[in-house]
Amino acid sequence: MALCPPADRANLAGVRHIVLVLSGKGGVGKSTLSTELALALRHAGKRVGILDVDLCGPSIPRMLRVQDSAVHQCDSGWVPVFVGQDKAIALMSIGFLLERPDDAVVWRGPKKNEWVKSLRWGQSLIKQFVTDVAWGDLDFLIVDTPPGTSDEHISTVEALRPHQLLGAVLVTTPQAVSVGDVRRELTFCRKAGLHILGIVENMSGFVCPHCSECTNIFSKGGGEELAKHAGVPFLGCVPLDPQLSQSLEEGRDFIQEFPKSSAFPALTQIAQQILDTSQRSS
Repeated sequence: MALCPPADRANLAGVRHIVLVLSGKGGVGKSTLSTELALALRHAGKRVGILDVDLCGPSIPRMLRVQDSAVHQCDSGWVPVFVGQDKAIALMSIGFLLERPDDAVVWRGPKKNEWVKSLRWGQSLIKQFVTDVAWGDLDFLIVDTPPGTSDEHISTVEALRPHQLLGAVLVTTPQAVSVGDVRRELTFCRKAGLHILGIVENMSGFVCPHCSECTNIFSKGGGEELAKHAGVPFLGCVPLDPQLSQSLEEGRDFIQEFPKSSAFPALTQIAQQILDTSQRSS
């Protein structure tokens, strides 16, 4: 039996702030932002956890180089995997429950929200992931959600609503098609009564590592324009950065190892704005 926090501090009782990371479509860097936001908050001295409920694409274990780890149970629930050089970030992902890394999680309709038969009491997968992980004391829990708006989003929001839900960060790329999808995500958040912390424009230009010239490969400004139009905060632009891609491929700590990269100031400023919002809400 694995060790875990005492029952009265398990699950979400000791989590101070919960942040959802959403995107209107896949491939915009939502999981990347979730990972780097967690690392930036950790380097700011905060206790951080990541909950990866992207059922069809659980990529964060690979980004943090713990894809071969196994989860265990204790009296209070599932014990997260601890990652990072100091093992200070708690991570729970459906990726840990797949027998093989190439397995697909394929459920249709209501089955997407049913728990696997071999697990406890037939509760919904999303609800069990949200409430039955022994997180202990955390300052922030970053929740990486599936792309789009679906049953999983509703289940996640409903399960988190009674707890310290700080709000949602929406991720887009500059192109009109991605911005249009995020506009629908904004509508979902408002209908669900979910506070919007702001919009992040990812892949916003490529800064040449040799001459520092910025080339806008995917156009520019769509996320900022949407935030202005919707009346929500614009958290910043994150450029395409080969060092960021490299760190994710190799499971390295980008925030610690690449402080001179073009993406570093953007990511740390986004984290700082989340910190500022959490302090105002306390």
